[in-house]
Amino acid sequence: MVSFENDYNTGAHPEVLRRLMETNLEPQTGYGADRWCASAAEKIRLACQSPEADVEFLVGGTQTNAVVIASLLRDWEGVVAADTGHVAAHEAGAIEYTGHKVLTLPQHDGKLSAEELEAYLDAFHADANREHMVWPGMVYISHPTELGTLYTKAELTAISGVCRKHGIPLYLDGARLACGLLCASAELTLPDLAELCDAFYIGGTKCGALCGEAVVFPRHGRPAHFTNAVKKRGALLAKGRLLGVQFDALFTDDLYFRIGRHEADMAEKLKSIFRDRGIPLWLESPTNQQFVELEDRQMEKLGEKIAFSFWEKTDETHTVVRFVTGWSTTEEDLTALEAALEELR
Repeated sequence: MVSFENDYNTGAHPEVLRRLMETNLEPQTGYGADRWCASAAEKIRLACQSPEADVEFLVGGTQTNAVVIASLLRDWEGVVAADTGHVAAHEAGAIEYTGHKVLTLPQHDGKLSAEELEAYLDAFHADANREHMVWPGMVYISHPTELGTLYTKAELTAISGVCRKHGIPLYLDGARLACGLLCASAELTLPDLAELCDAFYIGGTKCGALCGEAVVFPRHGRPAHFTNAVKKRGALLAKGRLLGVQFDALFTDDLYFRIGRHEADMAEKLKSIFRDRGIPLWLESPTNQQFVELEDRQMEKLGEKIAFSFWEKTDETHTVVRFVTGWSTTEEDLTALEAALEELR
């Protein structure tokens, strides 16, 4: 079975595995206080051109979102997100479980609108009943979005400006950030994120690591007692070296960026395969998530040889499914998909 189900369906990139093996017997201090976490953090600061950034490592995306959001919010505050945002749609209430509501706004190709965000915040602060309501205490976006789309630099700058006008932090989920930075239409860079965001994370799980996300707080912006907050939520990894070694490898010799470029290149070829066969794209995504609409009979037959994931039903006989490229996607995988699609004709 050839799999395009997601970008974490195989293990670690060989260069990451090699580094893990080379360092396996080194005794290291626990809980992220080891030399590898320190080295990886410094490499990330350099890549972000943010020498004052605080860098923290956590295991997975939902865990990272829950810890960071809860740490940045006060008891009476919630987080604003697009209604398709991962924290709103696909995290099983993890944010609400921390005691903070997700306050949703309409999505536009997966993105928040700066104008609508500003109107929402202005209306909230003009509401005489606001003391009885959940206070919008921060803004969450992802790049790429849940639909594989990207913010332009102008869009992110505008959202950042709204957040700063209202004195609330902007947090960016970068689970698939590598592809978002390296695809052909990318405008944003890591230094841009460090300038415009108050916190963001660099995804490793979906970019060649066994697991791990690197949270960046520019301008010494880490919340007070952040380690305590991580520990309280059961998210402090005793063998923190596992994360440090992997990110040190990812940020050596541009491996992180090479993987992002590979994912984007494979996605463009994947897109061409569908277009050449008249299979409609559900939306235009420049990144490694590609959504196509199939007849249900096509979906069932294709699923016998190719793994992909369900997204949503469009009518009684058609379904949108998602294909994702990753670090381990090969030309042979694409050839196998082409052959399977030919059998649908």
